[in-house]
Amino acid sequence: MFFMENKAKMITPSFISVILTTYNEPKWLEKVIVGFQCQTHLPNELIIADDGSTSDTREVIAELQKTSKFPIKHVWHEDNGFQKTKILNQAIKASSGDYLIFTDGDCIPRADFIEVHHNNAQNGYFLSGGYFKLPMSTSKTITFNDIKIGNAFNVAWLIKNDLPKTYKTLKLTTTAWKQRLLNFITPAGATWNGHNASGWRKDIINANGFDERMQYGGEDRELGERLFNAGLKSKQLRYSAIVIHLDHKRGYVNPEMMIKNNLIRNETKQQKSIRTLHGISHET
Repeated sequence: MFFMENKAKMITPSFISVILTTYNEPKWLEKVIVGFQCQTHLPNELIIADDGSTSDTREVIAELQKTSKFPIKHVWHEDNGFQKTKILNQAIKASSGDYLIFTDGDCIPRADFIEVHHNNAQNGYFLSGGYFKLPMSTSKTITFNDIKIGNAFNVAWLIKNDLPKTYKTLKLTTTAWKQRLLNFITPAGATWNGHNASGWRKDIINANGFDERMQYGGEDRELGERLFNAGLKSKQLRYSAIVIHLDHKRGYVNPEMMIKNNLIRNETKQQKSIRTLHGISHET
């Protein structure tokens, strides 16, 4: 059947590192880390790639480290504008996992998030998960307890707390077989999404990580494009590996960044690049 998975190349990760990015959103970050503490399959470590946050974020992380069920590493550099790709590469270097899951510090993972990534890890593939956007009022309403008992992913509860009714809530309500069906028929491409993607460390290292020339706008997808050029395939988990996206301002959006990034992505596609010269290791 169309949703039968190819088991021939399935390999179980032995050590999972979750890497999540953050920048001056300590309240959101705290909710996200609570979500990872509630996973059915805990990560072996969580690495926070901090793009220059102030001491408020450092203090929140220090408190969470005291009671965490798994090690939490804080990788930080000074604030010099949007440098997400640079801090992500530092986090990759600091990680110990043979398998890396990437997400953001404003995306609360559903309880089965890591389990789904773990169970679908496959040699020669990276995984592309989905997200569900919340309005600001709902984002603020969610408490730690709402995350722990599952309200944050309960559509009826979310609607009672200002979430508009829309067909998109299907992401939160589908059963296992419907998830596989929707993953198969969705027109959305299984790209490398910074908020929800995973892959083997060896593949990411071979690609030399993220291109540090890139700022906001497609900087995550460019890595996926190099992975495709290297012969990897992607697996669509849009309806089965889910995070809810907390609302926030986007003061870092800059049209000039987008233009620059598009030029780099076009170069990657045209030259069929499999490795950046401006990544984890800087090459000439």
